[in-house]
This record gives sequence, structure tokens and C-alpha cells, in this order.
Amino acid sequence: MEYKNITYGTFVSRPNRFIGIVDINGKRETVHIKNTGRCKELLVSGNKVLLEKSDNPARKTAYDLVSVYKNEDLLINMDSFTPNTVVAEWLPESGIFSSKAVIKREVTYKSSRFDIYVKDGDRKAFIEVKGVTLEDNGHCRFPDAPTERGVKHLNELISCVKDGYEAYVIFVIQFSGAVSLSPNDETHKEFGVALRNAEKCGVNILAYDCFVTDTSVNINAHVKVIL
Repeated sequence: MEYKNITYGTFVSRPNRFIGIVDINGKRETVHIKNTGRCKELLVSGNKVLLEKSDNPARKTAYDLVSVYKNEDLLINMDSFTPNTVVAEWLPESGIFSSKAVIKREVTYKSSRFDIYVKDGDRKAFIEVKGVTLEDNGHCRFPDAPTERGVKHLNELISCVKDGYEAYVIFVIQFSGAVSLSPNDETHKEFGVALRNAEKCGVNILAYDCFVTDTSVNINAHVKVIL
């Protein structure tokens, strides 16, 4: 996945979960934050951030905040729209499915809408993608805030398995060098319980980190999942 029109700035504050105040070349700008999670360890006053300038002059905010430098040297993409895109781009070469697999995004099954649906010969699979930014020395956890929607997705994937489909949760760790991924039981115990139950019921739980540059994000390497 590629970004265009990248601008650099310094994070100042976050008045609410949708907007932030960023210093760009000495001028304070109100920018759109493309992640509604807490991200308290990332959105720290003084951190260097990367912004994509919109080409829509009618927008209320001219910039989207897409990445941040944590501790000055770890570049973390925090755009919540990125994980779905990078997984869809990577799947044909992932080895999970063949290069001829048909990949569709945002597909409804019964009362559920899943991020990705794959038809590969006789194989049919639903995939939910979760972006991960919370880490401590490379050990990652999800979620960083309670997610009832995430629990619902896991239970619905179990239903897909019972109906004869393959089902996957793919955690996309939005930086490189991750060591492991675990459910964040302290923040949302119910999600951890649901994730472990999904794995027992046949849902495939996978995690991958990303190669992140100032202008691009791509799937990098498999990361160990510790449940």
C-alpha cells in the first residue's frame, strides 16, 4: 500500500478521538486521526508524526495522521484503514491461498459483514482483519480498548466454520520487528476468552508484522501468536 503527499509534523494534542492538533512547520493544524483507538502511548505531545495531505479541497481537515514515531526510532502506522488493504494485496502471494483465488472485500454473510471473502476452487473462506499498534519491546497486544464488535466478529466466524467455511482472524501489526501477539486480557477479558474459544472451534488465528516506510506499508513476516 502506498501513500502520497506525505507531510511531517509534531504532535501536540488530541481534543477528541477523531481529530488532533499537529505543528506543521511552526503552524498548528487540526488533522483527522484515522484511528479511533486510545493510542495513548503513540499520540504523545512532541512525537514526530506523518500526515497524508488530502487532494479534496472541500474537506474540513486538510491532513490525515497516518503514522507516528514511537520513542523516536520505531515507525508505527496507525491508519486503521491500512490493515484490510495490505492483507487484500498480500493474500495472492501469501501461500495461504493460490494465486488464482478470487478475493472480495466487505462481504455480507447472513447478518454479518466480514472484511474479506476468498473463493479458491472448492475452498471458501471468511477473514476478519485486526490492526495492532500496542506493543512493549516487540510484544504486541490487542485490543487497546474494549471491542464488543471484535467479540461479535469472533463468534460469527465460529458460525462460519460450523457452516463449512474456512475462517481466519489476521492480526496486522503495523510496524516491523514484532516478537509476539497476545490478547490484551487486562483491557478486554471477554475478547481474549472469545479469541481462545474461536481457535478451539477451528478459526485460524494468524499474525504478521509490516514493513513500514514513510510512504508505504506492506506485510512483512509471520509473528508468533500466544494465546
